Amino acid sequence: MHYFKPHGHMPFGPAGSVILAIDEYESIRLADHENLKQEEAAKRMNISRPTFTRLISSARKKIADAMVNGKMIRIEGGNFIFLRNRMKCNSCGKIWETDIRAKTYEPCPNCSSRNIEDMSRRFGRGRFRGYGPGRKFD
Repeated sequence: MHYFKPHGHMPFGPAGSVILAIDEYESIRLADHENLKQEEAAKRMNISRPTFTRLISSARKKIADAMVNGKMIRIEGGNFIFLRNRMKCNSCGKIWETDIRAKTYEPCPNCSSRNIEDMSRRFGRGRFRGYGPGRKFD
């Protein structure tokens, strides 16, 4: 499980947290972090634009609730399939994608460090948990 929480002591119970599904997380990442238009982001997720609009709206509402009310954000669940591995260099912070079938990892293309993390593994490697039709994340 991956989560963000406010600084300081806070309980890890459901009352002090909101759950952001993996597909909601991906909608935030594409729209707000990568600055894609909704049409392009929906194509990347292999979903319709109206479905993307519902996901991003739900995600933003949950994030606002967490920020305003000091709640932890847990990222988990949903129904998803990874089409590519998303790698992160723990030395310089660069994020890049590799083929999902890769058995070994190349060093960071930015700094050549081998201190890298397969972010797809952090989210359960595409295990199906939760609701809705399968989302395919690029």
